[in-house]
Amino acid sequence: MTESDLHCIAIAWVVGLSTSAFAGQLQERLGLPPVRSPVDNVLTDTKADLGKKLFLDKRLSADGSVSCASCHQPDRAFSDGLKTSRGVGDRAGTRNAPSLLTAGLMESQFWDGRRASLEDQALDPFVNPKEHGLSSHDQLLSTIRHDSDYPELFRQAFDVSTDSIEKRHVAKALASYLRSIVAGNSAFDRFYYAGDQTALLPAARRGLTLFTGRAQCSTCHHVGKSSAAFTDNQFHSLHIGLDRIERRLAGITKEAVAARRDGRSVDATVLTDDDIAELGRFFITLDPADIGKFRTPSLRNVALTAPYMHDGSVPTLEQAVEHEIYYRTAQNGRPLILTPAEKVELTVFLRSLTSETAHRIDSP
Repeated sequence: MTESDLHCIAIAWVVGLSTSAFAGQLQERLGLPPVRSPVDNVLTDTKADLGKKLFLDKRLSADGSVSCASCHQPDRAFSDGLKTSRGVGDRAGTRNAPSLLTAGLMESQFWDGRRASLEDQALDPFVNPKEHGLSSHDQLLSTIRHDSDYPELFRQAFDVSTDSIEKRHVAKALASYLRSIVAGNSAFDRFYYAGDQTALLPAARRGLTLFTGRAQCSTCHHVGKSSAAFTDNQFHSLHIGLDRIERRLAGITKEAVAARRDGRSVDATVLTDDDIAELGRFFITLDPADIGKFRTPSLRNVALTAPYMHDGSVPTLEQAVEHEIYYRTAQNGRPLILTPAEKVELTVFLRSLTSETAHRIDSP
């Protein structure tokens, strides 16, 4: 065999490997809308790898016990399985940790949409007393700048010197990591977008028909012709949590308006004040029409992210289906009646939204 032959074989092997890897990435993204990066933070592997290291680093908290992955665990579809998340000192917040697997598809961040982008939201948890609990972002940057590895990694990702590492670079790296997470190619995706008629069980097919038809689930959890985010990125009220504060609502809304007027941290207030937290989107917009409204979550990998709702008050997927049926009835002013078998079929369909990738992402 000549040197030329060996060279051709080597090229063919490399090209074949690259093509295979590319095809694998496309397969894993099956059914997902495109994730777009802002022009000032184009996604690169170097940024994403740095973001992952930051995401897993417990040293970036006040007592060295909490990382981003503490509340957003890769093996739980980047949720934590708790009713409400716990931060430094085992302090409980007011909100259920949403899955981050679809964070790159969202038009706003957090349950109340208080941040517009992944970059905007990335820094808040570090200085929230119920999360990482740092005294300031300067404390965060000091830890990073004095680390043996981070300065070189930031230089590679952003071409900055150690003293020039800023919090915006931290935010961009974390945002890049979250945009790099792939979680498509569920049984539903293979059936609906790849035409694999064997991918869905008959019960799941009937559940899909209900989901997009009589049950009207897809009104808020959108299913498109070429992809599905399973969210409308809008804010709705399911009346979850409002019963507890209903009699005191006038006073609580006045307190919320005063808190905003006085310049209190929205992020810290939401996670420390149980009553104001239930106001949802209202605390951001101060529009009375937004009282009790929360962002529609994506249903991708929903079977892995119990408990449900913004406050984690619904323990199981079956109970979440029951609550949604009740909500549709109240919303439409006429009963949505599903048989026990149909409710099971809806649940079976929701379980078909689990991506195989969600189980393969590296754990800390």
